[in-house]
Amino acid sequence: MNTSNNLQKLKKSLESRVGKAIGDYNMIADGDTILVCVSGGKDSYTLLNILLALQQRAPVKFRLIAMNLDQKQPGFPADILPRYFESLGVEFRIVEADTYSVVKDKIPEGKTTCSLCSRLRRGIIYRTAKELGANKIALGHHRDDMVHTLFLNMIFGGKIKAMPPKLVTDDKAHIVIRPLAYCAENDIAKFARGMEFPIIPCNLCGSQENLQRQKIREMMQDWDKRYPGRSEAVFTSLQNIVPSHLADNELFDFRNLTLDTPVEEGDIAFDTPEIPMTGTIPISLLA
Repeated sequence: MNTSNNLQKLKKSLESRVGKAIGDYNMIADGDTILVCVSGGKDSYTLLNILLALQQRAPVKFRLIAMNLDQKQPGFPADILPRYFESLGVEFRIVEADTYSVVKDKIPEGKTTCSLCSRLRRGIIYRTAKELGANKIALGHHRDDMVHTLFLNMIFGGKIKAMPPKLVTDDKAHIVIRPLAYCAENDIAKFARGMEFPIIPCNLCGSQENLQRQKIREMMQDWDKRYPGRSEAVFTSLQNIVPSHLADNELFDFRNLTLDTPVEEGDIAFDTPEIPMTGTIPISLLA
């Protein structure tokens, strides 16, 4: 099979996974206007490409508007994305906002910039969506991002919390969707290379090697290398929650649990899942 056939096969696989995620979570409805956030990275390029492909044969009609936030990072090639969007014939909006200077001014040298940068970007994206009349905002987070966020929150935040495939913004004005929720990062990276997307690196935070997220990424890469399928299994667990086997009194009424309380199927089992996992968490990666 030649490279072209491999790329087409991979594209069909990604389209199928995106289509399933959209269907499973009812992400897109007839008449939606979707603001697709494109940073210039492999994930957002893939997101836009797949959504445009699905738009052509979807049973519902929806509008796509590509958006890029030019954060005024030094050396940012401002001409690349407009030219790329024009080549696709997609409607687009370039928003210029010097968040780079704000982040550099507020965050001490050596400290991670992602939190503030993310908050600033989010506010600008929401405002732009409102200006353009978009009721949905599509982000390029994929399955691995969601798994990594789960472990980040558990290990560093003390919460079982990840990225949901779909959510309502705090101001109740928009719905955020993550159509790549079922897509693996490795597949997206292969697709991006095959499509030769004009990748634009993030010079603001991309070089911060000590980020907690990077440590989690290394942990999962180690697990997946030694025990293939671990990331997929963890993601599947996010779709199979058993509140009675956790410890949150808000999710399950442990205080009033009695012998007469109905139990979920499998609740009385005391054995552990048959998962051939003999390794341990590489604690050194989390230190």
